[in-house]
Formats: sequence, C-alpha cells, structure tokens
Amino acid sequence: MITVIGRGHSGTRAISHTLYASGVYMGQTLNPSGDLVPAHAMYDACRVFARYVTWNGDLSWDFSRAHNAEIPPAFIRNFNRYLESVLNHSRPLKGWKVPETTLVFPWILRMYPDIHYIFWIRNPRDCIIGSHKTDDMRDFGVQYPETEDERFRRAISWKYQYDLVKSTAKPKRWIEVRFEDLVTKQEETLERLEAFLGIPLARIIMRQDTINRWRHDDGVNYFDFFEPAMREYNYEIPELAGLAPGPNPSPSGARGCVLEEWSSQ
Repeated sequence: MITVIGRGHSGTRAISHTLYASGVYMGQTLNPSGDLVPAHAMYDACRVFARYVTWNGDLSWDFSRAHNAEIPPAFIRNFNRYLESVLNHSRPLKGWKVPETTLVFPWILRMYPDIHYIFWIRNPRDCIIGSHKTDDMRDFGVQYPETEDERFRRAISWKYQYDLVKSTAKPKRWIEVRFEDLVTKQEETLERLEAFLGIPLARIIMRQDTINRWRHDDGVNYFDFFEPAMREYNYEIPELAGLAPGPNPSPSGARGCVLEEWSSQ
C-alpha cells in the first residue's frame, strides 16, 4: 500500500495521477486533484489528532503527546471509515492521497508502519499562492497566532505541517521527492520512484508552467521561517537584507517579501 504525504498545493495530484495511471487503486471516488473523497471522516480524524498537539505560542507546537499517546478509538474509527474503499479492495496495488493525511502522519505511521510513504515537496512560495482547505488550521483544531492576512495564514499552515513531519521518526519505506524534479527531470525522478515502489510507473504529461509561479506573483510569498526547509531542499533564498516586515509578524519576527525583492544565492 502507498500513501502520499504533503501539504495541499504541493503538486501531489501529479503523483496521484501517476499512480492511478500505473494501475494502483487509489480509492472508489477521486476528485480532479486525485484525492480520495469524500474526506469528511478524515477531517474528523484530524480534529481528534489535534487534541494531542500543544501550541506553545508564536509558531511553535509540541507534538510529544501525539507521538506518545495511545491512538484513541475515535481516530481509528474515523480513519478506517474514510479509507474503507481502499482497505476492502482486493487489488494488490493500492493506496490513497489526500493532503490532510499529512495532519495525522504520526498516527498513520504507527497504524501502518510497513506501507510505502512518499513525501511530496514543493517550493513553499508556490504552495501559499493558492487557497487550500488546510489554510485555516483552526478548522482542524490546531491553534496558531491570529492573523487577518491570508498569505501569512497559509504560510503558518505550511510551517505547522512541515514541523509535524520533521518531528516524526521516518518509516523504513520512505522517499522524498520534489515536485519540481518531476516536472523538469521526469524520467530520472520516476526511475527513483520505480526503484522505491518496485513497480513500473506511467509517464503523464507535466506542464512546465506549474513550477516557479511565485516569480510572476505580486503578493507576499516568502517568510523567513521558510528558510531552513528551502535550504534543505535547494530552493532559492531571497536576500534577507531587502525584506520588508511581513503581515502581522509573529513575536519571532517573521517577515515576508514580494517578487521584486528576491535574488538567488
């Protein structure tokens, strides 16, 4: 079984469509993004998980209780209801994708330690340009600094999910893939995934204009708390000296910048 971990707007539909085209059963009903739907039971499972996360204030969360607590029956019940069509299907190759899986990754891993996990990564500057259901983490029971700025709220959602994944010990079957690499180096990237999954993968059409959209965006799309992840995954870092204060900066001094203030390093 295969699942995809990654925040909404990370380009996860590309790998979902690739898996589907390769004969992997991805659930009974998929939406255009390749998500297994309806996902209401998954959303309820996310809200159960959030009760075990402690907000420290600012942009800091303590996940230790979630990592150590016994998984509550309400979570298992909701998750199994969401995944029912996959769990009950007889096809040997199966999996699912919905971005909210990222919000409960630690417990999915404990329930299914032996499945294949694909961590899908995209430049966070592109991730926060468009809206997604997980933009307002309070909808899922997660507390964070109040803000009226939409981009800052999306950036907080991105950071929360990145921090949650990074706080979790990785399973034995784990691979990290940048969306940009699938677009620009499809053959090489799919060969990596084929070696990881042990199955041949279909080649779907990848549009070059799906990456680096932040370059043509006139809103705030960079915050300084993106920097560690962007360095880790080799994305361009703006010159911090040229940044203006971000919207509703947090006590840690989070700052944002717009398109014209970047340069590669």
